[in-house]
Amino acid sequence: MKTFDHLTVVGLREWVALPDLGVAGLRAKIDTGASTSSLHATEIEPFERDGEQWVRFTAHLGTVVQLRHRRCEAPLVTRKTIKSSNGHAQVRYVISTTLALGDRVWRVEFTLACRKSMRYRLLLGSKALIHGQLVVNPGIKYVQDKPVFPVSTSSTGVA
Repeated sequence: MKTFDHLTVVGLREWVALPDLGVAGLRAKIDTGASTSSLHATEIEPFERDGEQWVRFTAHLGTVVQLRHRRCEAPLVTRKTIKSSNGHAQVRYVISTTLALGDRVWRVEFTLACRKSMRYRLLLGSKALIHGQLVVNPGIKYVQDKPVFPVSTSSTGVA
């Protein structure tokens, strides 16, 4: 059997942070069947800043029982048509921001979508797993330590 020492093992669920958006303590569902990662967002408003396209949105971060939200701003990467598992196509805004999982930090593209009916507010797809050099052990959950990051005061996080 082959093993790969440079890859980090994650479980089906992990704690993550989005430092550039000032978000920590967010539970993520790891989904190898999804290509793109997704973040639960509402009140999505595109706008222009210094000649660049940006998007302003409310990120919903808590659970159904413990609601948390944060107003955020991020540069707009593109708009993308995403086909859901039930075959419904939807155009979504795409942002790129840093993701922290365990002791790793890297840039991940997220589509902004209403995940209100979903248990997890953040879905980590296969592209993010590849870029983060992660492998999934489906028999474990929360194997990585919670990322420790101070809340960002950058221009992309809005209180």
